Amino acid sequence: MLPARCAGCGGAPATRRGFCPACAGELAALRPGPVRPTPAPPDLPPCHALGPYAGALRQALLAYKERGRHGLARPLGALLAEVVAGAVGEARPVLLVPVPDTAAAARARYGDHLARLAGHAAARLRRAGWDVRTARPLRASPRADSVTLDRAGRAAAAASAFRTRGGRPGRDAAGRTVVVLDDIVTTGVTLAAVSRTLLAAGMTPKVTAVLAATQKRHRW
Repeated sequence: MLPARCAGCGGAPATRRGFCPACAGELAALRPGPVRPTPAPPDLPPCHALGPYAGALRQALLAYKERGRHGLARPLGALLAEVVAGAVGEARPVLLVPVPDTAAAARARYGDHLARLAGHAAARLRRAGWDVRTARPLRASPRADSVTLDRAGRAAAAASAFRTRGGRPGRDAAGRTVVVLDDIVTTGVTLAAVSRTLLAAGMTPKVTAVLAATQKRHRW
C-alpha cells in the first residue's frame, strides 16, 4: 500500500499521526488564544481558537471533514483539548458540548465529526487529570450549508437550527464548566445559537473552543 500523504501539505509522506514533520511542527507552534468576530452576535460566549484558518490547520480540517481522513480525529481532538484547557484556565470539572451535525452531514461524513473530536479531546484532558464529561443535548435541524450563505443568511439559518433532545439536559451541567465545541468560527452565529438553546434548556455555556478562526472578521 502507498503511504498516506501529509494532511497538512499533501506532499511529504505522513507519519503515523497524519502529518509530515514540517506540518506537525507548524501545528505544534500554534498557541490557543481568544478570538472575537467583528461584529460579534448577541449571546456569543467568550471564544478561544487554536489558530487562524490557514496553512496546515486549514488543510487538516478539510481533509478530516471533506476527504474522509477520519484518522485525523485523534490529533485534531488533542489540539482541541489544548484550546479547552486554555479557555477554561485551570483543571476543573468540565462538560464538553459539541455543535451537532445535521443528519445529512453526518451521513455524508460517516458520523458526527465534532462528536468524534469531542471524544478525543475529553480523553486527552482526562489523561492530564481533568474531570471531563461530554454531552450531546442538542440536535440539528436540516439547513443549508453555511459555506453558501452570507452573514445574514447564516444568522437566519442558525436562529432555528437547534433543538434540545428532551429530558433534563441541565442536570449534566451541574457543578461543571460548560464548553461549547466547534471546528471553525466565522461569524459566530452558530455558536451563539447553540448557546441560546443551551441556556433555554438550563445549561450556561461559559466559553466556546474551536480549532480555527477565519481571519477576515477576527482580531488576533
